[in-house]
Amino acid sequence: MPLRARQRCHAALTAALALAAAAVLSAAPPASAADTWTEVGSDRADPLTESQGLTSVEVPAGSPNRYTGIGTIPAGVSSRGWNHVGDPDASANGYYVEPYQADSGNAKMFRVQAPGGAWSEYVHTLSSGEALNNSWVAISPDGQWMLAGEYGTMTRFLVFPTPGVNASTSPSANLPQASTVNLDHAVRDVQGCDFSGPTTLLCSSDDPAGTLFGITKPLLQVDLSAQPNGTSDVSGHVTALRQLPLRSSCSGTFEVEGIDYDRRDGTLRVIVVSPGFCVLTDSKTYRFKRS
Repeated sequence: MPLRARQRCHAALTAALALAAAAVLSAAPPASAADTWTEVGSDRADPLTESQGLTSVEVPAGSPNRYTGIGTIPAGVSSRGWNHVGDPDASANGYYVEPYQADSGNAKMFRVQAPGGAWSEYVHTLSSGEALNNSWVAISPDGQWMLAGEYGTMTRFLVFPTPGVNASTSPSANLPQASTVNLDHAVRDVQGCDFSGPTTLLCSSDDPAGTLFGITKPLLQVDLSAQPNGTSDVSGHVTALRQLPLRSSCSGTFEVEGIDYDRRDGTLRVIVVSPGFCVLTDSKTYRFKRS
């Protein structure tokens, strides 16, 4: 969620405390039979602690899903200017990574928790032309490489060595961009991506316009030409699979947030934050299965 969206969310939360009026019913059309992913259920998403992103955690076994939101940012982190957290990811060997950004400056930060519980921070100084936004991270299945995304209309994803996992990384050194995923179709306002296979990404887009794919708020699939390796760029073929659910007791602007693909059971989860007062009552994490 960028600064302007975060301000909108804060305003909605504040206004909700004083609102008691009945909401206007609205509903999105049902998914078509051609959709690759079928909705199978949903869970309420808390607006403070489950409104930005989520990831399934494989190590240690039996770990619950982890969420991020305004309320999950430690005071010691936000006091240093890292006041926005995006969609996290976890490696198969138990390293958990959260992407952070500040309102200004020339860097972004990745906060890493090792399997033993210790936290460390890796800072990346922006490259020429790189946006300040740090919306999401997606760790490759082999654990060595991490993709990250910028907000807005983009034709690329950034590739970094995975902090804490890749032996080339250190909290005391700049985390460098290693390579790029060049997309064959522009994407807009991507809020999260996750690997569903060695060369396949599923991404949640908050695109409000619908001019790129003919639908707003799409679920995207990006098929890579090769596994990210950090030494050479790869290309990505983008396909819009379906519109994500936009259902609430309130009318207004929804916000699509983070995404997670659970390799253990094939469940796809996407957070959709409801408009207005209903950000408090019926924001959801939707669950999907491949049909």
